[in-house]
Amino acid sequence: MKALAPRILSTLALAVLAPLAAAQGSYPERPVTLVVPTAPGGGTDTIARFIAERLSKALKQPFVIDNKPGANGIPGTDNVARAQPDGYRLLFTYTAAQVVNPAIMRKLPYDAHKDLAPIAQIGRAGNLMVVSPQLPVKNIKEFVDYVKARPDQINYCSWGTGSGGHLTMESFKKQTGLVMTHVPYKGSAPCMQDIVSGQVQAGFADISSSMELVRAGKLRAIAYSGPTRMPRLPEVPTLTEAGYPFSAYSWYGLFAPAATPRPIVQKLNAAMQEVLKDPATVERLHELNFTDIPITTPEQFAETVRKDMAQWGDLARSLNLALD
Repeated sequence: MKALAPRILSTLALAVLAPLAAAQGSYPERPVTLVVPTAPGGGTDTIARFIAERLSKALKQPFVIDNKPGANGIPGTDNVARAQPDGYRLLFTYTAAQVVNPAIMRKLPYDAHKDLAPIAQIGRAGNLMVVSPQLPVKNIKEFVDYVKARPDQINYCSWGTGSGGHLTMESFKKQTGLVMTHVPYKGSAPCMQDIVSGQVQAGFADISSSMELVRAGKLRAIAYSGPTRMPRLPEVPTLTEAGYPFSAYSWYGLFAPAATPRPIVQKLNAAMQEVLKDPATVERLHELNFTDIPITTPEQFAETVRKDMAQWGDLARSLNLALD
């Protein structure tokens, strides 16, 4: 009996693992939920819905959006970090929610390093500095002079404390000595609408939620935070070109709960690579002014996340940003 024990254990192990392997091989067998930690209508939501449609076609199952906005993306992120690691509840998020929160939040309900598995990066772009057309400025120098003449009278908005829009504007304020009040919103769409209406006067915007408003003349674009000019707004200078050195990219990314089986992560990554190589997808993302569209493995995306945690975290700490 002792001699047979290893064989029996091996047989039992195979019996347990075989259904799991089969389930992973046929994944997905039912609809997949993409949790988006922002409000409907904003840049993250817009891109998420586009990618969900493409993934639905690639994997032959619906990918359904579940918006969980607010609190810097923490509720939505936590929802996925605590989800069953079976590939049916995923996170579609933006840079700051994943890499800045660990630096500015004294306590998070999850570990951003350990509780989420990077699957794939979706695009890369900077943020666009926009002002209300009601503001009598046409470029960034005029904006600086206008605000300096009105200390603490100008408000700017972002899609949340610690967001890329918030950090970029605070860095700009630090360089220029401007005194402005930050108004955080639950998403970029309501922030942009209030700039359009003049409720607030300025802000850094993600490209996808601001581009059409700029083209329609409802917002005025005066600078870009990326290292090179945007292909579809070549007249807008970078912050560095305008004399205010700053260069940082933002991205969107797909994540799963950390314990998600490797074959599922790899299958999702392969589907994302297929989607991102499709010329129609590339064209759409370029229309939204992504400067490039890297094709990443889970390991490559994990390295990007690690490096950005260091870069954006250093910026947040230099600005003494800390939240409970």
